[in-house]
Amino acid sequence: MTSDAAEESSKQKQSVGLRWLTALILIPIILIFVWFGGWVAFVALIVIVVLGTLELQSMMRHTGHRLLTGISIALSCLFLLAAMLPQQQLLILQIGIGGALVASFTWLFFRKDLEGSLVDWAFTLAFPIYLGWSMSFFLVLRGNIADTIGGAGGAWITLPVGTWWVLVVLLGVWGFDSAAFFTGRYLGRHKVAPQISPGKTWEGIAGGMLLAIIAALICTVRQLAVPWYFAILLGLLIGSAAVLGDLAESLIKRQMRVKDSGHILPGHGGVLDRIDSLLFAVIVVYIFSQFVGR
Repeated sequence: MTSDAAEESSKQKQSVGLRWLTALILIPIILIFVWFGGWVAFVALIVIVVLGTLELQSMMRHTGHRLLTGISIALSCLFLLAAMLPQQQLLILQIGIGGALVASFTWLFFRKDLEGSLVDWAFTLAFPIYLGWSMSFFLVLRGNIADTIGGAGGAWITLPVGTWWVLVVLLGVWGFDSAAFFTGRYLGRHKVAPQISPGKTWEGIAGGMLLAIIAALICTVRQLAVPWYFAILLGLLIGSAAVLGDLAESLIKRQMRVKDSGHILPGHGGVLDRIDSLLFAVIVVYIFSQFVGR
């Protein structure tokens, strides 16, 4: 093995190690927020949305675009607030979308350089839909019913229906991503979309689908009384949505000419690099839960 190859192999091993370490730290923290749900989860998602929007703004600078960051963040936060207040949801969405529309155009009128202004305006309103609207489904899916510990000596843990649905999303996507990463790395031969994501292979997707199906079976058949064949279908849907979410973010990065959305998470890149597969999967699971699991 040449020195360059040995150095590259060492870097890859270090990256995988950092990936596992970051995951081991973050997963318990995420599960704590899932446990509490409600406004605690709302605050956590606000942080994620803000960091994700700042990453999008940073990526846009590479192509000379300027995101109206304040408007994007405000609209994403209003999407999350609407999910928390279902009785006022329509009013909040009307005010939020209408206000963002008026404010964004007004802001553009005062720009000295109007070149590309409509593209910046479109990104400003599109990114909250991509990020804030998608993340709001976690709040709707989880609900406000608290998890409890009870029974003799506090031995029994009671998880409401909403918690199990969120766990389906998280475990399904995490399982898919992990299996797809390692299966694709060691067995991958056939590229899925080489122009968008050169590292993604059909072999990796197949390995990821297996763990997504297992996660769906574990979390839904007994706990949510979902028939096993529907659980298998759900696993396939989660895996498919995870692929589409990953490719969507890869397309954004490709268009913005960057490799990672950020560097805040060692071994993973940015916040968007970590949540991209979740953004579409949570929507799919929510729709599935409305027709099959309720």
